Parts: sequence; structure tokens; C-alpha cells
Amino acid sequence: MTFDLVMAGGKAWYLSSEFWVLVPLLLFFALIAWKGAFKAMGSALDSRSDAIRDELDEARRLREEAQALLASYQRKQAEAEAQAEEIVDQARRDAEAMAVRARTDLKERLQRRAAQAEAKIASAEAQALAEVKSRAADLAVDTAETLIRTEMAAADRTRFFKDGLDQISGSLR
Repeated sequence: MTFDLVMAGGKAWYLSSEFWVLVPLLLFFALIAWKGAFKAMGSALDSRSDAIRDELDEARRLREEAQALLASYQRKQAEAEAQAEEIVDQARRDAEAMAVRARTDLKERLQRRAAQAEAKIASAEAQALAEVKSRAADLAVDTAETLIRTEMAAADRTRFFKDGLDQISGSLR
């Protein structure tokens, strides 16, 4: 058998540096395979794949929880907005009712004040009328006294005085 065919560049194949680099490399791979490194790498890759799958499942679960929580918050926000609108509507109705009550109270107060003013005016009129009557009576008495003194005789005055006393005593009884 001749080795002429296997020679590269004038050297025998077993003398080339590439051959001697290939031999330890093949021995290294054989040793790794014999010690189970490929199985360990495969199981490490499988466990890493399982860990990534678990993390993806956890991320999906967390995303679903976040979506449910977001929906819950949106529902609560909508409820809060509806409640706020109801509060505003109730406040508006209360304000309108208070305005109606205030107008009614104002009308009643104005009517009471008008009635009080009318009563005061009537009282003032009655008092003024009483004063006028009193003053007229005083003037009539003064005038009558003046007339009696100047124009009546003494006998008529005495009789007139006695008649007046009799009327007064009859009125007092």
C-alpha cells in the first residue's frame, strides 16, 4: 500500500499539524461523550427550556390577572363616575328645592311684614284718630267753658253744672 495519494504538500498525512490538532479534538469529544457531557448539556438545555416555559406561563397568568384587575378598576371607576353624577344631580335637586323653599319663606316673611306694617299703620291711624278726637273734645270743652262763662247767666251755669254731674254719676253706676 502506498501513501503517495494521501500526502499533502509533500508531507505524509500523519506528519501534518492539522492531523495532530484533529486527533486531540476527537479524543476530547469522545471523552466528553463518554462522561455524559452531551446528556448534561441536553438536560441543562431542557431544564432551561422548562424554566423559560414556566416563566412564560407565569407571565401569561400575571398578564391575565393584570387585565382582570384593570377591568375591575375600570368598572370601579365607571361606578364612581356614576355615583359622582348621582351626587351632583342630588345636589342640584337639593339646591333647587332650597331655592323654592327660600322663595316661599321670603314671600311669607314679606307677607308677615306687610301685615305687621298694615297693623302698625292701622294702630297709628287709630291712635291719631283717638288723639284728634281727644283734642277735639278738649277744644269743645274749652270752647263750651268759654261760652258758658261769657254768655250764660250764673243760675244757668249752676243748673247746667248739676245736670252734668247727674249724667256723670249715672254713667259711672
